[in-house]
Amino acid sequence: MTTLSTHVLDAEAGGPKVGVPVRLERDGEVLAGGVTDDDGRLRFGEDLAAGVHRLVFEVDTPFYPEITIAFRVADDGPGHLHVPILLSPFAFTTYRGS
Repeated sequence: MTTLSTHVLDAEAGGPKVGVPVRLERDGEVLAGGVTDDDGRLRFGEDLAAGVHRLVFEVDTPFYPEITIAFRVADDGPGHLHVPILLSPFAFTTYRGS
């Protein structure tokens, strides 16, 4: 079983980005969605199957209306994946967190 969480941090404001709509997709199908909480976090309860998934963040910055991050879940993947983004008006960074 592989679960997923994300965290959106606002580099300009120096804190979490609250209320960002995020959806989880696979093969063009929306599997789940929600908004980031008061700490900028969102946890998906679904068990992710192996394959390529996408997180779509509706960030609505001056330059990016949305950010899509594709990632792969392996057959022998970890029990939990964490995919955070550090957001600024004209840039973003992501990595595989713990």
